[in-house]
Amino acid sequence: MGEADNRHLNMKYRHIALAAALIVTSGCASIDFDYPRSESYALTDTDDTYLGKEIAEADVNYPPDHSGFHPLSDGVDALAARILLAQRAEKSIDAQYYLIKNDIVGRAFILSLLQAADRGVRVRLLLDDMFTSGYDVGMAALHSHPNFEIRIYNPFNRGAAGKVGSALTSFGRINRRMHNKSFTVDNKMTLIGGRNIADEYFGAREDKAFGDLDVLTVGPIVQEVSAMFDLYWNHETALPAPAFVKELDDPEAELDALRRRLEAVTEEILESKYAHAVRDKVYAYMAEDETIFSWARYKLVYDSPDKGIKGKATEDSLITAPLIESLASAEEEIIIVSPYFVPLKTGIEGLSELEERGIEVAIITNSLAANNQFTVHAGYKPSRKPLLENGVSILEVRPDATVAGTQFVDASGATATLHTKAFLVDREQVFIGSFNFDPRSANLNTELGVIIYDPELGEFFANELESKYREFAYQVFLNEDGKVRWRGWDGDEEVIYTKEPNTTGWDRFKVGFIGIFPIKKQL
Repeated sequence: MGEADNRHLNMKYRHIALAAALIVTSGCASIDFDYPRSESYALTDTDDTYLGKEIAEADVNYPPDHSGFHPLSDGVDALAARILLAQRAEKSIDAQYYLIKNDIVGRAFILSLLQAADRGVRVRLLLDDMFTSGYDVGMAALHSHPNFEIRIYNPFNRGAAGKVGSALTSFGRINRRMHNKSFTVDNKMTLIGGRNIADEYFGAREDKAFGDLDVLTVGPIVQEVSAMFDLYWNHETALPAPAFVKELDDPEAELDALRRRLEAVTEEILESKYAHAVRDKVYAYMAEDETIFSWARYKLVYDSPDKGIKGKATEDSLITAPLIESLASAEEEIIIVSPYFVPLKTGIEGLSELEERGIEVAIITNSLAANNQFTVHAGYKPSRKPLLENGVSILEVRPDATVAGTQFVDASGATATLHTKAFLVDREQVFIGSFNFDPRSANLNTELGVIIYDPELGEFFANELESKYREFAYQVFLNEDGKVRWRGWDGDEEVIYTKEPNTTGWDRFKVGFIGIFPIKKQL
């Protein structure tokens, strides 16, 4: 074929590609990243608030490098804490989440923010755009409130082909998501951890139960979380809702309608057993004081929001640096809890080298039956055998495990899924946050967490895991022939599984099929 023919063919292909792009993007509104926005920052004049006064006495009794921590593993506790904090807010609420669903918990959460705004509290809601489909009118209505502002991290294009168009024209950008979770009130108390805002994270669903972990904190760490929030809020990747949401004809009417819908739906569930349990927990927290907190040294760790722009973040601005430093300091034991555990070759080698140094390494992750992301299990599966061969212990969470906080709904048939992201180092360092041990958390998504230097807390968590692992997990091991097997328990009776427990042939086929594709770095 001659040069002229090549040019003609190339021109033909370019025309086809252009036509395809026009078809896709014709129903796709692009994002205006030059949309004007004003910077705002966490309020500092909050000492005279209820929370400010309650915490002031406790603050002065501890060294300046200490903060107070109260872990929340029970879903009802975790929701009650958020609702109570929103009710106690007097000046500001800063909330940052990857996902808020339009379900019971999501509506109750948004209503609590709206009611705070109605009282004059400044509300800033920073939300990732991955799961906001269908929310644009509601976001525009909330944003129209004089005390309520919404910004979206790395928004997709809008329109009928919005996400498809974004994937075609700016995949490197929209593939990077904000996975941080934080909830800060009056710059005096904050909640960080693994929970998104949806029923399954708080024990409110009958078919799904996510075991998760947050930590409620007071002290200097709160101002550090606020500074982190401000970095994200004022970053170029965070756009106000009007930058991409269609302007409402009558914002006030839409806001009133949204308020009525939220109040009506909330009213419907107020007499449920679950709602009574949350209310009881709220009253219990109101009766508590600062003594619920354990004070300890800590390190707040998080990614720079620059990570949302390919190639912009520097190595020393990423969460992985302090996490690796913490793990590398181990002398005896590391316990990693990660629902989505996908170690690459370097990760397998690193964990194996720790074992060679005499450090006991244990991994707790989801079994296939418990995993809500079978594609992630496909990425994890090949790592089991080499890790086991090198002495690493592996526990996989059972789908029938008991999840704290689910006893107030009929969750007898619910599938349990581990969602906690944590690790222990020598039972002296405890990490709690949003970071999964997978390539996506390490390289693509932004993450947030805290390393707490507290031997009592570390010993407590380690003892809890050791005493109850038979109830919630299968022990993965290699038999005499080097085959992967699972050990479970039915009461005191040991049960050995030769295939992934509680799965079908179709489940295992899907995992095997997905495993053929080179997508591990996207997991």
